[in-house]
Amino acid sequence: MPKMKTNSGAKKRFQVTGSGKLKRKHAFKSHILTKKGTKQKRNLTHSGLVHPADEHNVKLLLSMK
Repeated sequence: MPKMKTNSGAKKRFQVTGSGKLKRKHAFKSHILTKKGTKQKRNLTHSGLVHPADEHNVKLLLSMK
């Protein structure tokens, strides 16, 4: 059976931490920023973790399972 290909979009969007969790960036931070408040933009800057309910699907895209 051939090797599984990693999803190109997913490998650009997610990063695996040392403990095996998946890091992600927040959405809504790329354009149309004038109508968003400073506090909202500042809070979107920080990276977050993938929710446990979605972790399985993201790992499939990254060929980790």
